[in-house]
Amino acid sequence: MEAPNARTDVERLLLEMHQGDLDPEDFARRLVGLEVFMPVKDEKHQIMGFQTSTKAEPLVVEDDDGNRILVTFSSPERAKDFLTAFPGFSGGLLTEMSWILRRMGENMGISINPGEELGFDFDPDMVAMLAGLLPEEPV
Repeated sequence: MEAPNARTDVERLLLEMHQGDLDPEDFARRLVGLEVFMPVKDEKHQIMGFQTSTKAEPLVVEDDDGNRILVTFSSPERAKDFLTAFPGFSGGLLTEMSWILRRMGENMGISINPGEELGFDFDPDMVAMLAGLLPEEPV
C-alpha cells in the first residue's frame, strides 16, 4: 500500500506515528505546537472576510455514544469534502493546537482529519493528557 501524501507538518507527524516511527507521547508533545485548521460557523449577512463577533463557533459533532468531538483538520484543503455535510461551516481559523486546547470545554474529544487515513481521534482522556503537556501561559 502506498503511503498517503503528507503535505503539512501535522500530516507528516500523523504519518510518522501511523508508521510506528513515533510513540504516542512524542506525537502528542510535538502536536501541541503545530497549527491546525478549525472550521467555524459563518455569520449571516457578513461582509466577505470580515468577522463581526469575537467568539467563533467551532464545529462540534457527537459520536454514536453521545460524546462531543471538536473537528479539526491538518489544512483547509483537507476540510473541504467533510464540510459539504455541514453547511454554514465554510470559514475557519488556522491556529496552534495549544490555543484550541486552552479554550476547550471538559469531556470533549478532538478529531483531526476525521475519516481520512492521515487522521487521528483523541478521546476526552487523551485531550486532558494533551492539555497537561501545555506550558503555563505567561501572566
